[in-house]
Amino acid sequence: MAQYGQTCLAGLLDVPPLVSYRALMAIHAGRHQFGTDEGRITLRTSRDGLVASAGHDLTIDAVRWSGELVVAGDGAPASLAVKVDLGALVVRSGSGGIKPLTDRDRREIAVTARKVLKTDRNPEATFTGTSFDPAAGGGGTIGGTLTLAGQTRPVRLDVTQPAPGNYRATTTVRQTDFGIKPYSAFLGSLKVADAVEITVELDLSQADNQEPTP
Repeated sequence: MAQYGQTCLAGLLDVPPLVSYRALMAIHAGRHQFGTDEGRITLRTSRDGLVASAGHDLTIDAVRWSGELVVAGDGAPASLAVKVDLGALVVRSGSGGIKPLTDRDRREIAVTARKVLKTDRNPEATFTGTSFDPAAGGGGTIGGTLTLAGQTRPVRLDVTQPAPGNYRATTTVRQTDFGIKPYSAFLGSLKVADAVEITVELDLSQADNQEPTP
């Protein structure tokens, strides 16, 4: 995730304890697929080092990804799986720095990102959600595992519902936890911070109108 700046079924968690998930959102039991048409996955990186002011805080989008939500017969989420193509990361913007990013800069950063992530050996990142905990007053958490660069670690997504049918999940991933060495330049005086912020925005407002896959 090196020099590049930085699920969502949260809403499914946006119910107080002892209230059924289905009471909030009428999603059919079964398997539901979703992807870039329904949401956005964004990575945000920040700068570190003695000459950090020379670099940029980056915002990067994953432009090829897909997910599947399994809903149990009682309307509660049973499992969640998301796959992200790490070869399809697009640098959207960069703040700070001595000069603005050019289109060429963005392309070069994307190439460097693929090298840092070793996408030739590990082309995908996957998240598997296994626990869904609603919070009183709205929102909740999704617990699961993230597999990145060939290593799997536990991850927790904090979920909110900014609007009916729309969900936002956030987490922070440390690159070194997955054996990734953050990008650095100028003998380490400019580097990408270890922590990368991940945000997932998902629109499930039409989910109740979709027929699930058995």
